[in-house]
Amino acid sequence: MSDIEEPDLHEVARKLFSGPIAFLKSAPSLQFLPDPDASEVAFAGRSNVGKSSLLNALTNRRDLARTSNTPGRTQELNFFDVGDPLRFRLVDMPGYGFAKAPKDVARKWRYLVNDYLRGRQALKRALVLVDSRHGIKDIDREVMTMLDEAAVSYHLVLTKADKNKASDLAQIEAETAREALKRPAAHPEVLATSSETGLGIERLRGAVLEAVL
Repeated sequence: MSDIEEPDLHEVARKLFSGPIAFLKSAPSLQFLPDPDASEVAFAGRSNVGKSSLLNALTNRRDLARTSNTPGRTQELNFFDVGDPLRFRLVDMPGYGFAKAPKDVARKWRYLVNDYLRGRQALKRALVLVDSRHGIKDIDREVMTMLDEAAVSYHLVLTKADKNKASDLAQIEAETAREALKRPAAHPEVLATSSETGLGIERLRGAVLEAVL
């Protein structure tokens, strides 16, 4: 656990994410994973939940991660090095759930995600992204249960929060927080974010840095 105070943590995170960040490699299967020589934070979520957009907002880059309106575009584990010298890695994962892809391809992605999340020693935290307009779905709960059983710490992150009325967002945050409290591996704090307005991005940067310290 870090002994850095929260305001300082956010400033350290801001500087870090303003520095060198580079695409490392894509891994279509476990044999192509990079050596586990740096801590990793993974972005997980349903297809089209906004993972790539949030990753771009987090790193203050426009096109670090590719975005698409077509669910299922991210088909591999994409690794990004943060810091020089290397401090940690971000991992953009294939979306789970609906994907415009043949069933055998979608099954391959699912196995890749599951095997990575369960067995990667370098993984320090997963960020489970949930569309704030819809809340937690059963398929999200399946991933959360898998992370609970594997004792992999994760943070629930609400995306597209700018699309909600304030009252609706508050209700979704409360419902998500109640669910998080029931989960042994879930962080109790729920982060509401918007890649378009920047809402919650500073807090998310701090949470990522805290996870890898």
